[in-house]
Amino acid sequence: MAHPPLMPKATAVWLVENTALSFDQVADFCKLHPLEVKAIADGDAAQGIKGLDPILTGQLTREEIEKAEQDPSYKLKILDAKVRLPEAKRKKGPRYTPVSRRQDRPNAILWLVRNHPELKDSQIMRLVGTTKSTIQAIRERTHWNAQSLQPMDPVTLGLCSQIDLDLEVHRAAKEKPIDIEAQGATLLPASETTVVRHPPEPDEKKKPGEELNVEAVFAKLKQLGGKSE
Repeated sequence: MAHPPLMPKATAVWLVENTALSFDQVADFCKLHPLEVKAIADGDAAQGIKGLDPILTGQLTREEIEKAEQDPSYKLKILDAKVRLPEAKRKKGPRYTPVSRRQDRPNAILWLVRNHPELKDSQIMRLVGTTKSTIQAIRERTHWNAQSLQPMDPVTLGLCSQIDLDLEVHRAAKEKPIDIEAQGATLLPASETTVVRHPPEPDEKKKPGEELNVEAVFAKLKQLGGKSE
């Protein structure tokens, strides 16, 4: 797979201004979209970018450009670089935060703690590039500026991308599933709602001795001086 030229947009600016190559040829060589190259030619994009001559940088030859100008279907081939630089390995650890954005980190941490309590401290450190002690201070409201902090979305602040945030939230949800009780009330299962309720059994018949004795009642009334009809 051909690697893109050095400073693709600057190279595209020079090719548009100094050659008769088509937009598709320039876009293919610089790994850009043809519409982006057209915008460069119209002056709508890459304003203020100085063109970079690929011949001086050893990426193209004059013969290669002339050959492509004569055949619109020809694709430019970049020359092999004499010196190959090793690919920079991404270092593990907190994300680097620009100096202009570092004052917004406590607000972003407060937003993450409130809106995504399932995130671990290590995940918050990766997202906004902070330290564990700072996160702990914000959680416990012992931060030196705790009274003035306002929760703000780290994506809006430019501290992380929405893709990175969604990825960390998805990982945290897998490691720590939500309890059923925390999800709120749910419908009862059908086995409980379809149970047939039998009417209560009638009380057992009273024994003959337990029935009301009318004669004994009237005799008691007579003894108390009452009158009976």
